[in-house]
Amino acid sequence: MTRKPNLLRDVFSIFGAANAAAAATQAGRIPTARDLRTLGIEPKQFRAIGR
Repeated sequence: MTRKPNLLRDVFSIFGAANAAAAATQAGRIPTARDLRTLGIEPKQFRAIGR
């Protein structure tokens, strides 16, 4: 029974990180490393996009 709350927490974490990363990108800022890692993106690789 402990699996469901963890799964739900993970889903909310992923959606929250995606929302924060999208908002930062839209505002012309680099998303936090924590949000990028939650989404499975290496921060260094993200910074290299568009170069």
